[in-house]
Amino acid sequence: MRINIIVAIAENRAIGKDNQLLWHLSNDLKHFKEVTSGKCVIMGHNTYLSLPGQRPLPKRRNVIISDRLDEAPEGFEMVTSIPDALELVKDEEEVFIMGGGMIYAQFLPMADRLYLTRVEKRFEADTFFPYINFDEWELIDLNVIDDDEQAGFTYRYEIWERKEQKEEPQPEQKTE
Repeated sequence: MRINIIVAIAENRAIGKDNQLLWHLSNDLKHFKEVTSGKCVIMGHNTYLSLPGQRPLPKRRNVIISDRLDEAPEGFEMVTSIPDALELVKDEEEVFIMGGGMIYAQFLPMADRLYLTRVEKRFEADTFFPYINFDEWELIDLNVIDDDEQAGFTYRYEIWERKEQKEEPQPEQKTE
């Protein structure tokens, strides 16, 4: 199973404030829908609460990680931990982690691919994406959007794939 993270982040790694997105980009919402349709999406409790009407995203398997709900809302599956989520979706070819901040931080070390919308502007926020060490990643796709009049700022879609971890050669041990 490939673990993907999909997120829109500002220059200062801001992703949200007061449980809301920091900007409204119709093109990015369409991009998100296109990339995740037919796939499994995994979200935390607050991201679930931020969905319009707290309804599941159509044409996707919706999984919530939460220990604050008594039962899964209609159209959702629910687990209480990341290991339980991974067990639940183990037969999926790929999954998309869609937030929020704490969920991203816990999944980042195990992610295989990052789908980033990088907004070239700083925003005041209370939720941030964790630091990404780009030395561990390879950029495999880039699309710069600098003509979206609705946005008023440049943004770009980037896809990053985790580099293969090469084992460090071990020094040969001398025997005497």
